[in-house]
Parts: sequence; C-alpha cells; structure tokens
Amino acid sequence: MKPETLARLGEEEILDRLLPYLPGNDSLLVGPGDDCAVVTRDHEFDTLLKTDCIVEGIHFTRETSPGLIGRKALARNLSDIAAMGGSPEHALVTVMIHPERTMKTLEDIYEGLTRLACEWNVSVAGGETTSLPTDGLALSIALTGKVPKGQAICRSHASPGDLIVVTGELGDTFHSGHHLTFPPRIREGILLREAGIPSAMMDISDGLAADLPRMARASGTGFRIDETLLPCRNGCSPRQAVRDGEDYELLFTIPPGKLPLLEQIRRNLPHTPLTIIGTMTPPEQGDTIDGGWIHFSSSPKD
Repeated sequence: MKPETLARLGEEEILDRLLPYLPGNDSLLVGPGDDCAVVTRDHEFDTLLKTDCIVEGIHFTRETSPGLIGRKALARNLSDIAAMGGSPEHALVTVMIHPERTMKTLEDIYEGLTRLACEWNVSVAGGETTSLPTDGLALSIALTGKVPKGQAICRSHASPGDLIVVTGELGDTFHSGHHLTFPPRIREGILLREAGIPSAMMDISDGLAADLPRMARASGTGFRIDETLLPCRNGCSPRQAVRDGEDYELLFTIPPGKLPLLEQIRRNLPHTPLTIIGTMTPPEQGDTIDGGWIHFSSSPKD
C-alpha cells in the first residue's frame, strides 16, 4: 500500500490529523483552528499570536515587485489580527532566499514591509535570514497583537439565523493586483468588536468558497448565500467572487436583531462596503459550494 500523499489528503484532512496532538497549557485560551491563537496576558488584554508565510510561485511570481512582496507578507498577518478584532504589536520576520538573489531585492522587501509596519505601529522586533539550496524566495512572519480581555472574536460562534456579511469587494484579486495591495481591515475589525456586532468572524484568504464552509464547520452550522448579492470587484462574475481567493476581506455573522448597529457602523466606514450575502442555517439545511484555494491540492494561479 502506497503512503498517503499530502496532495491526496488536502489541507483539511491534514489539519484534522495533526491538530489533536498539539499540546497546550493553562494560558492558551484559543488554540489552533482560528485566525489567531489567543493567550491570556493580564487583567486588561489577551495576546493574539499569528504566523503566516508566502512562497514564490504560490503567492507571488518572480516578476512581482520586492516591495509588494514584503508588504503582502505582513499584510496577511495583519488581516488575521483584524479578524479577531485586535490590534497588532510586534513582528518577527524570516526570509528564505537563494544566495544569487541581489541585496537590492532584500532591501526592497524590507522597505515595503517596514512601510506597512509603520502605518499600523508594528515593531519589527527581529527574525532570521537563511539561504535556499535552489532558486526561490519565501517569507514567514510571526506577529503578536492584543485584544481586550475576553473579547477576541472567533470563527466558531455563529448560529443558525445569523446574517452573513462581508467587507469590501470580492474576486478578480490577481488580475487587479488586489492580492498585493489590499488594505488590512484592522480598523473595521476593531469597530465591529467595539460595537459588539459579530457573533463570528474570520478573514477571506482562500476564497469565500473555502472559508465560509470552514466558519460553518467550526460553528456547527450550515450556510446559504445569494450569489446575486455578492459585491464583485471590477465587474467580475459571482463565480469569481466566490472562488478566486486572496480577497483578505472580513467575513462575519450577526444576529438579525443587531442590524441597526450594523447601519451605525456603515456610517462610520463610508469607504468600506458592508454587504449582507446570506444566512447561516442548521447544518442539515445548508448549501454547498466548491472552489477556492485548498493548500496541497490546488494549482498556483497564473
């Protein structure tokens, strides 16, 4: 019998096998499976922990501007902090790069990363550089953040009847360049948390088709969306809006009774659309959608 390959298993099955064996301790409040881990800090705040990586040929191409590569590496982590309703604090940066790449490339990566870090008052506290044995480039960033004690928003607390909402627009992320220039929705996440609106929240990194089922699975619900309501970027099709991935918008759910609060948030975020696209359902009544990016199974986009 041949050994099982990661490609055949896919990301969800891989995680299902690995995560139950990871140790925790008394200070770990939210462990693997959410956008960030949550660790107890003091009487005022909890700490958010996040790590993410980007790899040439998967998340960017050889021709991508190094400054945008550095920006994207940090922005992806910031998006996850936003999804928990938190504020970012400190970053550790690991760069894996072939020795024949130029020093100018490395400098430009850090320039793009640093510019975004300054925008959100993030300290770049250290990290690591290592050479690769074959040509290539990858960045991994570990980021800490904070959230008021007990107020981190998890993806696992949606209930049947909750409305499904997304920020911004979806789809056409690669051709438009959005996947390199997207604004992390930190301000939106904080405002939503402070208003007590979301029952559950996560960011859309692998596409609505991949991430909404993850939220439903974590919450023990189903879902139903109306594709005619999707906010499509640059006139792309609803199919693209559901399946493209790399949107880095916030996906959240709200009880219907909190619709008036959502209207108040809309007034505070005049440049960020907040669109209701569907409803969470009992698990046996939900829809299914296919697509999105599935690690180890999907092929890189052009």
